[in-house]
Amino acid sequence: MSDSRKKRLSMLDSLAAAGSGNAAPSMMNTNRALRSARDAVDRHHVWELDPDTIEDDRIGDRLDPRDVIDLQHAIEQNGQTVPILVRRHPSEEGRYLLVYGRRRLEAIRLSESVTKVRALVATLDDSAAVQAQISENMARRDLSYIEKALFAQELVESGFGSQARVAEVLTVTRSSVSMAIGIAGSIGRDLIEAIGAAHGIGRPRWEAMSRALDDTGAERAELIGVAERAHADAEVALVKDEPVPEDVSVAAFEAVMKVLGRKAAASPAPKGSKARTTGKRVLTVAGRTAGSVRRTGKGLALDLSEPGFADWLEAEAQDVIEELHARWTAQSGQGSED
Repeated sequence: MSDSRKKRLSMLDSLAAAGSGNAAPSMMNTNRALRSARDAVDRHHVWELDPDTIEDDRIGDRLDPRDVIDLQHAIEQNGQTVPILVRRHPSEEGRYLLVYGRRRLEAIRLSESVTKVRALVATLDDSAAVQAQISENMARRDLSYIEKALFAQELVESGFGSQARVAEVLTVTRSSVSMAIGIAGSIGRDLIEAIGAAHGIGRPRWEAMSRALDDTGAERAELIGVAERAHADAEVALVKDEPVPEDVSVAAFEAVMKVLGRKAAASPAPKGSKARTTGKRVLTVAGRTAGSVRRTGKGLALDLSEPGFADWLEAEAQDVIEELHARWTAQSGQGSED
């Protein structure tokens, strides 16, 4: 085996092994997808491609494309050490589709001194390419909670598969995927993008934002403005050489939560109320939004998007509730023993 081929395979192996260490067996599926991509690589050499010949129509996995500036400077100073992975365009000769390496590709597109992108070229179909992208994300393990939630949401809505299928390829539980998609849907992509990745802000706090939005009925446009001002203030402070938050997106998150806290305090719940509410969870069927469900003080509120299905469910409600109750009884062990 030639040294250059060994280097190419080693690069992909390192991606597959990244973060594994003492990883649980569930990481094996992730690694296998990357190894499959490795096996599909054109074995001749690392290609130097014109960035303009590469299309990126993949599912988005990062919120802030501006984070490539540091990477751009590093590539300009030290060169591109790790190739991106592309596949040949199915219908246009001489063109390619990005599999992964979006930040490296964008950094080189922004550069005035680096004109070619180093790439491995693989033969992959659409499904294998998405699987490789997912696996590279999991191996990299630096996406924030809300970025992963949006990624899972887009996988379902794009028709990649059901929530169960997405949970399988992300090596997480179906309930965690369902909750993440519900939180992302409740908060809304526009507000999330205005806040940013917010590394370090986990599920409980995003869920708290979802509940606060639902409880206060706050206008998303106002909150988007709050988040955008947090970013703008940080940019002004940077220009003035004043202290800036370590993670501006976390500061934007906190600013939005502060506004929601004030709104909640201005409209407290009725005295003596013990109402239990939760944030709205978006429901999907075959990758399309079908409605939402949320817990209220009086019970459970179900909102369905399709009128015909709502009519059918209303007519069949008695049978459906008996079936669901039987399933709940069996799964929770609530049934009595004879």
